[in-house]
Amino acid sequence: MSIIRLENVTKKYEEAMIFREIYFRVSQGERIGLIGRNGAGKSTVLGLIMGKEEPTSGKVELDPKVKIGYFSQFSELSGSLSVQQELELCFEQVALVERELQEVGEKLGLVSDNDEMDRLLARQAELFEQMEHLDGWNVSTQINTVLTKLGFNDRSRHQPIDELSGGWRNRAALAKMLIEVPDVVLLDEPTNYLDMEGIAWLEQWLHRYNGAMILVSHDRQFIDRVVTKVIEIENYHFQEYEGNYTDYVRKKKMRKKELDRQFEWEEELLLMESEALDSRASRKSGSKDRLSRQLADNKKRIEPHPVNVLITDIYEKLRFPDKLCEVKSIGQVYEDRQIFQDVSFDIQKEDRLVIVGPNGSGKSTLIKVLTGQEKPESGEVTWERGVSYAYFNRMWEELDPKDTVSHAVNTYGLGLDAPRRKVNKFLSMLQFSEMDLSKTIGSLSGGQKARVALAKCLLSGAAVIILDEPTNHLDLTSIQVMEQALIHFPGAVITVSHDRFFIDKIGTKMLTFDPVTGVSEQSL
Repeated sequence: MSIIRLENVTKKYEEAMIFREIYFRVSQGERIGLIGRNGAGKSTVLGLIMGKEEPTSGKVELDPKVKIGYFSQFSELSGSLSVQQELELCFEQVALVERELQEVGEKLGLVSDNDEMDRLLARQAELFEQMEHLDGWNVSTQINTVLTKLGFNDRSRHQPIDELSGGWRNRAALAKMLIEVPDVVLLDEPTNYLDMEGIAWLEQWLHRYNGAMILVSHDRQFIDRVVTKVIEIENYHFQEYEGNYTDYVRKKKMRKKELDRQFEWEEELLLMESEALDSRASRKSGSKDRLSRQLADNKKRIEPHPVNVLITDIYEKLRFPDKLCEVKSIGQVYEDRQIFQDVSFDIQKEDRLVIVGPNGSGKSTLIKVLTGQEKPESGEVTWERGVSYAYFNRMWEELDPKDTVSHAVNTYGLGLDAPRRKVNKFLSMLQFSEMDLSKTIGSLSGGQKARVALAKCLLSGAAVIILDEPTNHLDLTSIQVMEQALIHFPGAVITVSHDRFFIDKIGTKMLTFDPVTGVSEQSL
């Protein structure tokens, strides 16, 4: 029995087609991962289901009895209440029963009349039964578990929500949605502000959850562990793949091979067809040209981009010394709290250092020390003479809103010497169309600006590329291009990340921040 139905739905924004004639159904208990490039319409699908968007044509139907919970990377709670109080409000019925139980208990201690005693005891028994039915005895444990696993300490869970940072307000919104346990959860990038422990707990919560789920995420390992079906939005249509992300990769590869074989047969049929066409040159030429263009377009859609060839070519002339940076016994303190101490490591050519740890453990602080934004309380950071680094966050902040995409990348770093067609080809791999290249940076979305900053980092020519949660702002295709560039990059990479698939793919060394044992380094 389907609880969400999209029937023949087309969605346009002015003249821009998002998807066309979509049929999509969600049944109770289904776990769907929705993937596609940025702008393909993933968040639009969630908006249609929530009623925040209207289809251009077709209809969206929901089971009226179904309660839907929605969470996105932009969701935030607000107000003067603490997150603890907000979650307690979700159990208002339990609170009412608890208050009446307390009142009944107090009266029982004072009553002397037997009939009144019997009446109070009978009411107390009814209230106990209600608490059992509402699972009210476990409310405080449920709230404590959710807040603890999402990283809230005793101080942050009792602070007014308006005093929390955007990231913590986002986590507060996630906590509230999980506590409410709706029939369907719509999750749009739920892992962006979570550390690895929080992500692992959310996976466990979803495994125990009996409702339906639609997930939009760039975290491939998270998708792999929680979905039972992948739907890719491609060429304005939905392509369904049963199974998890691993199954999707395998089945899509098989589908592309099938399309390749189909193309070969169609090419042969085209030659045979052309021989049978009318001998008039204009008609014959026109038909062949039209069919050739059609097949070429099909071939272009199914052939993978030669990412590695292009990246290797661009990086071919880069040369760096073996030793790039040395960190000696650094420590940092904030408001009398020791963030980290006695941290030592070095950065060598071809290192891929991944920094991991719980939120608030000091990962981003270390990046600020490495990039000179903060001075360490103790120890020192020594960059080798002539060694430069490209820092993603700074690159993003310093983008000129009046500059165009193409000019910004082609007139910086390796873009100055590399042929423009190669640089523009690289930008196309990061999902920039030919029309996008002439757009001003100020007119771009946040995700597009992130991709411009990433392109400038990858093509900077610097010996070290420094990234802080780079996958948070990118779609899967852009992440895959970034990974290939980082793998082939002849210098070093330092990155903070909670994306386990990304870590496994590029990491060679890991620096782990642990609140109990401190900072430790290990090879991967």
